[in-house]
Amino acid sequence: MAHLPSDFLEFFRELAQNNHREWFDANRKRYESNVKKPFENLVADVIERARKYDDDLGLSAKDAIFRINRDIRFSKDKTPYKLNRTAIISPYGRKDKTSPGFYLYAGPDKVMMGGGAYEVPNSDLGNLRNALQHNYDLFNSLITEPKFKKSFGTIQGEEHKRLPKELGIAADNGKPLLYKKQLFFMGELPAATCLRDDFAEVIEEHFKTAMPVISFLREAT
Repeated sequence: MAHLPSDFLEFFRELAQNNHREWFDANRKRYESNVKKPFENLVADVIERARKYDDDLGLSAKDAIFRINRDIRFSKDKTPYKLNRTAIISPYGRKDKTSPGFYLYAGPDKVMMGGGAYEVPNSDLGNLRNALQHNYDLFNSLITEPKFKKSFGTIQGEEHKRLPKELGIAADNGKPLLYKKQLFFMGELPAATCLRDDFAEVIEEHFKTAMPVISFLREAT
């Protein structure tokens, strides 16, 4: 049986046309029963499955799931609600987004799954670069593994224009990932994937595939 009902996607399609508090309040019970609770149950199931591959997971679904309310304080877009549900599955969940983990996004436009080191504090960046420089072949073998590439493509992330001399020489001689100040990966699937009976299994398989890279990044930072 599918975790998410068909109205999960329809709710967000309608919200896109009515993204204001009055509409949301009028549809709050619908949101609670067809969006919020089913997604919590899905994430709880996924966390339980993920513990087979990640011994550090002690979080609950509520620790992992981001709020539906947008932070509009510094945004020109003042619409109050997100048009999707998202979660970060990591040892600390959404309370510490600097910890490398696994990201899940489900909305009417697409499903996304991925992870890595998206927010790397300056205090950890040196450790990450050092680990990458001295274990580059190992990391490269993880991210070029055929199943990983099929699921997530290539490593993404913003880059520094310049590096300290030693790192710059290494980066320009076969280790270009040293330029990155983020190391993350993301794969996309059709939105309807989230309504499938086996969606939790699909997420589990992606988590299993991602975990060797996530483990490397955690140990590095």
